[in-house]
Amino acid sequence: MNSPVDIPFKSFIHIDRNSSTPIYLQIANQFIQAIATGKLTPKTKILGSRALSELLSVHRNTISAAFDELFAQGWVEILPNKGTFVSSQIPTQHENASNTKKQYPTETGYHFNKSILLDSPFEHTNCEYILNDGSPDIRLTHLEDQSRFYSSNMKRKINRSKMGYYNQEGSEYFKEQMLHYLQSSRGLQIEKSNLLISRSIEMSLFIISEILLSEGDTIVVAELSYFAANMIFQKSGSKIKTVPLEDDGIDVDALENLCQQQTIRMVYITPQHHYPTTANLSAKKRMQIQQLSLRFGFIIVEDDHDYDFQYDRQPLLPLATTDQKGMVIYVSSFGKSLAPGFRTGFIVAPNNLMVEMKKLLGIIDRQGDILMEQALGEMLEEGVIHRHLKKSIKIYKQRRDVMANLLTQELGSLIDFHVPNGGLAFWIKWKKEINLLRLSNQAAKNNLFIPKTLLYQQKNMQAMRIGFGNLDFSEMETIIKILKKSIQEIETIPQRLD
Repeated sequence: MNSPVDIPFKSFIHIDRNSSTPIYLQIANQFIQAIATGKLTPKTKILGSRALSELLSVHRNTISAAFDELFAQGWVEILPNKGTFVSSQIPTQHENASNTKKQYPTETGYHFNKSILLDSPFEHTNCEYILNDGSPDIRLTHLEDQSRFYSSNMKRKINRSKMGYYNQEGSEYFKEQMLHYLQSSRGLQIEKSNLLISRSIEMSLFIISEILLSEGDTIVVAELSYFAANMIFQKSGSKIKTVPLEDDGIDVDALENLCQQQTIRMVYITPQHHYPTTANLSAKKRMQIQQLSLRFGFIIVEDDHDYDFQYDRQPLLPLATTDQKGMVIYVSSFGKSLAPGFRTGFIVAPNNLMVEMKKLLGIIDRQGDILMEQALGEMLEEGVIHRHLKKSIKIYKQRRDVMANLLTQELGSLIDFHVPNGGLAFWIKWKKEINLLRLSNQAAKNNLFIPKTLLYQQKNMQAMRIGFGNLDFSEMETIIKILKKSIQEIETIPQRLD
């Protein structure tokens, strides 16, 4: 056994007198690290409190407090008339002599499965201008109203007593207001028992996937579909099949042929402003899909992500409004025009499925946000959200029209597009063959970031989804000019567009 005077305590104990951590605890923690990594082995004697305090230039009481902490945690043994020793109960560790500095491991010491399905499609940039897939403009949100409602709930004594309690049912008051809102705005004649509040559409899809999908199940999506939904479905072990897209939604004949060939568990659709193409599923096709669901027994997951943003006409009611056999699960979001913290997702489904969904939500989101739900409920009841959305839609319609004019003026000879009657994005197709990844890279050099998730490059198609909701008129003009300039600078098309 080494003599305690031979142990280089100062090599592994470094005191930071500016730290908020008490010095005795710094010493104790570094002793623990030394013991755990094998620098100090079991039964090793430690310098006495007087000698160690002199060595480390601290008060003797500080060392005594550190030894008391080590003893309380079981790292050392204090033997009367003999001294302090590293506990004999600690398993022997082999010190890594080359590792003289405390480091957290960079890799696990065990194997685990890695999934390329969950590789993040999101990218980061330092560009000043950024395109997205159709996000609202947070600058249009009335933060004063939202903070006022949230703050008032924080201050109310009746709510303070409930802040520490939440269950998977969520706020009954908020669900009551949501019920009235969905009945009046979307024609959903449902009860509170048919409604589940989640954090987002993506969380809703995850819950559906966990409960209804098993490995080997087949899910049908459009040949161009929401990437996050596809990732969630595939993570369950399900297989994805695609059907072609037409101007009025998915090819129903192709869906029927697929159903005749194999068992389909689920069909995922975005009938209102299809993602990414912004196309609307026609009334005829909606009825046909529901008839096929009854005939072949597949579940319909209806993702209604952009229902509130409608400009030129009333949107068609959700498929869920005409579902009489419990085959449609309706997924949407609420508060998209509000600040991010006030947005939420929800699911509408039959009672028996909702029971299972609530069980799962109670595990993955047990904490919830009862205050946010209370605030949203009051904003609904007092009409604040309706008034704000009404004002926002006028602005978004103006932005849509300005973006359409800019696209026509600057890129009209190169692209085809339809002016969307709702939503916050355009779907543009390039008339000539163009390498969209090269375009994205060139645009980045010109201070415009175009995420890869907006680019759709196939053998016979080059297309992009371009959001306009978060851009004011000046930003739109700058971005389209940068886009035009970047096209001129790549080699796949002529240098001049005019």
